[in-house]
Amino acid sequence: MKDSVGGRRAATWGVKRMKTKWGSCNPQTSSFWFNLELVKQPPACIECIVVHDLMHLVKRHHNDHFTTLLDQHLPNWRSLQLLLNQSVLVHERRGGELVFI
Repeated sequence: MKDSVGGRRAATWGVKRMKTKWGSCNPQTSSFWFNLELVKQPPACIECIVVHDLMHLVKRHHNDHFTTLLDQHLPNWRSLQLLLNQSVLVHERRGGELVFI
């Protein structure tokens, strides 16, 4: 996996708890946030999220060009995305009970 796309690199990145996303990218600042829960996923799934967000440095929206870029840089992204979509994103304890969000 390359650490840059189209000559652009991530300027900053961090890890935090996110309830609805595996990662996020701000193309204007080349800043990335990755969900803390990714650490529980297989390395290939983590790579999928990183590559997906790097593609946003080239193409902001999920259009045909974006999909073509993903196909070029990570041909198995669709199967990895399915695996991630089947995973629990976040869980919390409420009143001693485990709640999945």
